[in-house]
Amino acid sequence: MADELLIERHGAVAVLHIDRPTRRNALGDALVAHMRGTFAQLDADAAVGAIVLTGRAPGFCAGSDLKELGTMSLDDMCAHEARTAAFCREIALLQTPVVAAVEGFALGGGFVLAASCDVVVTARSTRWNLPEVEIGWIPPWGIESLVNRVGTARARQLVWGGAPFQGEEALRLGLADHLADDGAALQRALDVAQGYARLPREAIASTKLYFATHGARNGEGGDVLASQLFKDNCRHATAQATLKKFGVKV
Repeated sequence: MADELLIERHGAVAVLHIDRPTRRNALGDALVAHMRGTFAQLDADAAVGAIVLTGRAPGFCAGSDLKELGTMSLDDMCAHEARTAAFCREIALLQTPVVAAVEGFALGGGFVLAASCDVVVTARSTRWNLPEVEIGWIPPWGIESLVNRVGTARARQLVWGGAPFQGEEALRLGLADHLADDGAALQRALDVAQGYARLPREAIASTKLYFATHGARNGEGGDVLASQLFKDNCRHATAQATLKKFGVKV
């Protein structure tokens, strides 16, 4: 899976590019495992002061790989989503700041992956959307990350979905922290990350740990509950019709 996750070094900043253009940078099981291991390795590297996560064109990430899910049973699909959830929760527990550079789109699990990062840079025309409820189920993980960013009431509205929105609205909601012109999100994220990389590593790590204990406190429990609700939703007609389109064994 090394060719699906490209790594560049810009001084003390490591940049990870999700590179699955034919799958719209979707989160397959092997890619998630590779990302999880790579983040852990970079976090242990004293020469890395910050990490930037981005996606190659056409966009940041389209969420779960539905074609891959089509090869799984419902139980296997839930297990895959649980592994993705664990990876995203671990971002807050790393010592190293993680900055998301979001261009093109952030959809479903890609939306929540970006929100799980410490800092989010969005391009102006980035399309943000959580389509899960419309197609029959609750997002199976990461809702607590949204609550942590935007509060309970706004998180509920985001999860219910509706019309996609763009970068300026993501900034207004608190989902994103910085707004960049189209094509400039990565450079803006690099600038932000290099600022963090210049700070004392031990102080950055302590700050991350402090806020990890205050933000998304119910992350693991919330993901377990969401997974159970997701599995139950998948037994109903709307979700089953969606899953059958992708060949999931329901």
